[in-house]
Amino acid sequence: LRRLQARQSNRPRASAAVPLPRLLSAPASLRPPLPPRLPPRRTQSGKQPGEGLELEDIFIAVKTTRKYHRSRLDLLLQTWISRARGQTFIFTDWEDRELRLKAGDHMINTNCSAVHTRQALCCKMSVEYDKFLESGQKWFCHVDDDNYVNPRTLLRLLSAFSHSQDVYVGRPSLDHPIEAADHVQSDGSTTVKFWFATGGAGFCISRGLALKMSPWASLGNFISTAERVRLPDDCTIGYIIEGLLEVKLLHSPLFHSHLENLQRLQGESVLQQVTLSYGDPENKHNVVSVGGVFGLQQDPTRFKSVHCLLYPDTIWCPTKKIS
Repeated sequence: LRRLQARQSNRPRASAAVPLPRLLSAPASLRPPLPPRLPPRRTQSGKQPGEGLELEDIFIAVKTTRKYHRSRLDLLLQTWISRARGQTFIFTDWEDRELRLKAGDHMINTNCSAVHTRQALCCKMSVEYDKFLESGQKWFCHVDDDNYVNPRTLLRLLSAFSHSQDVYVGRPSLDHPIEAADHVQSDGSTTVKFWFATGGAGFCISRGLALKMSPWASLGNFISTAERVRLPDDCTIGYIIEGLLEVKLLHSPLFHSHLENLQRLQGESVLQQVTLSYGDPENKHNVVSVGGVFGLQQDPTRFKSVHCLLYPDTIWCPTKKIS
């Protein structure tokens, strides 16, 4: 009996034991397995549910100069800008009263030089970038005054991405990256290779990426960066994004400049592009191939014809197609 009592007295009693720490969750071995993590769902337009990108979220900057206000800008105001007036800002180098009446505060006088030099181009791009940051909009898209922008396909393209991601999308004018002396990260004794999207075809940058560019691009820093690497405006954009931030350009075939053979774009495919362009006076036949609306004499750039095919309800579009 004494042995039995001794054994029982040596056993730990539940009431006398040190309290166990409270478990906040079941041990991993007892938890039910988690369901597999599914990738984010996307709609047919490429948007993630909840993102809901709208045209109002896009800041479209059109670069121009005084001498093209009548010959180029009037055409854009008549065509695609009329469908994206609230999102489009015209960056020029002269206070044009007539243009001010048409565009209001969406005409930005950059006070940059009107000459076509690296410094003048970079001056305008610097103002474009700063105005975009001030706007609070989700996407920055730059085009030239000889571009037609299709707002629908632009929205569809950008809806495939999140503006908080690092996105730089456009079309290079070269088939290889360029190489430049690096005077920003070194004394110029080293070189850096990078792709850039040509400004003549247009390009877009997400807000998330644009904010990361700020040390080299905001408040006049873009001009000094361009001077140090001795590159034009669109090349400097590529240098900052690919060369410094190491974010790759997304090459898109939907952007087009006058440097291409635009006659290859024909029929319905023309209406699926994000930007179009036309040849200069020395190559005036370099235009997209669309028919059935205006003849070449009435519409040498083909922008009016494209616009009427996209928006046949436009008041000045003909009701009958030409044969």
